[in-house]
Amino acid sequence: RKSKGKPNGKKPAPEEKKLYLEPEYTKSKITDFEFKELVMLPREIDLNEWLASNTTTFFHHINLQYSTISEFCTGESCQTMAVCNTQYYWYDERGKKIKCTAPQYVDFVMSSVQKLVTDEDVFPTKYGKEFPNSFESLVKKICKYLFHVLAHIYSSHFKETLALELHGHLNTLYTHFILFIREFNLVDPKETTIMDDLTEVLCSTSGSSSNGSGNGSSAGAQNHVKER
Repeated sequence: RKSKGKPNGKKPAPEEKKLYLEPEYTKSKITDFEFKELVMLPREIDLNEWLASNTTTFFHHINLQYSTISEFCTGESCQTMAVCNTQYYWYDERGKKIKCTAPQYVDFVMSSVQKLVTDEDVFPTKYGKEFPNSFESLVKKICKYLFHVLAHIYSSHFKETLALELHGHLNTLYTHFILFIREFNLVDPKETTIMDDLTEVLCSTSGSSSNGSGNGSSAGAQNHVKER
């Protein structure tokens, strides 16, 4: 019977220290606003309108945040779309699985989301025009992909973000985004568990330690490469 900890008699590679979890960096935000209150649906505001407005805003901010480090995210430096030990694949409109570099993946994400948020049949802006029945499922899909981009920035480009002194902006954006998707159950907690350690640190002061994120269940789940 083989030892689980030492396959083939070799010691498992030590887990790389996550720079973004260092207290001196997690404390950095551009505001101490109570985001838990900010994401709540205001009275007399239609839910779909609220989801559309926030999703569009997050798309623009995450796209902007990625653009600050995009020159460091190349096909050579990021040959796969990886977050910690998880590798993501893109699926085209026909459901075909595509292995691509991180910049290619992010380009697929941003291009597809841009197409959706500017489509009047999906994100209507004219008075009286109805949202499609599939709207919520599309928002969930968008938020899942945007989470992948944010997580990749932390996992692979936090050093560059630090050098640019933009980690406070990144932390603030991440906190706001996570609390928003939790408030409306837009992303499966299993999808975001890979960043639970960061979420627990950043969001614990924002009234979000519940909803199944800070349970420590991911501690032993990232010792092998996963595909999504």
